Amino acid sequence: MGIYIAGTGLFTPNESISNEELVKSYNAYADLFNQQNKEAIEKGDLEELTYSSADFIYKASGIESRYVLSKEGILDPQRMKPKFKKRKDNEPSIQAEIAIKASKEALKNANIEIDQVDGLICACSNLQRAYPAVSIEVQQELGIQGYAYDMNVACSSATFGMQNAVNDIKAGVAETILVVNPEICTAHLNFKDRDGHFIFGDVCTAVVITKVNDSSTENFEVIDTKLKTSFSNNIRNNFGFISKNEDLDLYSDDQLFKQEGRKVFKQVVPMVEELIANHLKENNLLVSDIKRLWLHQANLSMNSLIAKRLLGRDPNEDEMPTVLNRYANTSSAGSIIAFHKYSEDFRKGDLGVICSFGAGYSVGSIIVQKT
Repeated sequence: MGIYIAGTGLFTPNESISNEELVKSYNAYADLFNQQNKEAIEKGDLEELTYSSADFIYKASGIESRYVLSKEGILDPQRMKPKFKKRKDNEPSIQAEIAIKASKEALKNANIEIDQVDGLICACSNLQRAYPAVSIEVQQELGIQGYAYDMNVACSSATFGMQNAVNDIKAGVAETILVVNPEICTAHLNFKDRDGHFIFGDVCTAVVITKVNDSSTENFEVIDTKLKTSFSNNIRNNFGFISKNEDLDLYSDDQLFKQEGRKVFKQVVPMVEELIANHLKENNLLVSDIKRLWLHQANLSMNSLIAKRLLGRDPNEDEMPTVLNRYANTSSAGSIIAFHKYSEDFRKGDLGVICSFGAGYSVGSIIVQKT
């Protein structure tokens, strides 16, 4: 039984922030901080904040800009975080709203009607509430029958969600499943942290997984999936429902995204390379059989090194397309954005690998072939 990616969808926010705009905001905040804490800094009790720069951001990450849902709040030196209006319980949540938009595009591209969808998986790095599940809210708004559930494997959520969809279809639980990835990453980013204030952007992707091979759409057959996890504290976000019971400052740096970037780079690169190489070998494929790697969009140097170690040479843009220069790191949605934007040139029989990796650590690999 073949299982296929029948269509993908992408929601991109209307607002974006360039590196230059972000740096101007951060540097203004740094001036305010240093002025307000001048005495403590002079005593050595606090470290003076140093300026960020657009050149520093690009060299560190390859990012030039990012799409966001709340530009004004992020760029306000007195606020330094998105500003969202509280919604009533009977109004669609922010995540549901963007998930619906991406889902409708994916269903249209797949030429699949709502009544053909049996299930929905909402897989993303952070969910805006514990319950009711965002997935069930999206299911309700779209009018999907069957079941829905949320899941979180940080930056690998999309590929892990797709693997779950494949397994459900193989088990006969469903024939068609919608996997959505509403990533509002700016909400858990510390914009007051020079080393990380530039990393994330907001976006939502959606993927239709089905066993129905409709010849009127351009399908990709899922050849195989492979997952791996290994615990690490080097990427962490501590905020949760326990936080207030620990009498913590819910606005402290510890309650937001933090990472040991150099350690992550050193440990994750070989982990991803090994998983992809073994995955191909298990399916009797060579790296040279693969036309394209749609990798997690977190860091250009990291992706380039992973591809180089696999290929034995520097990759070209066609082999490893990049979207993080415009979108920044969009967590689990990154590799799906790359696939969504750079798969139309595939011809029948062409092979590619969708791969995501991140906190956990977690790595998800999906080998696909154009039908």
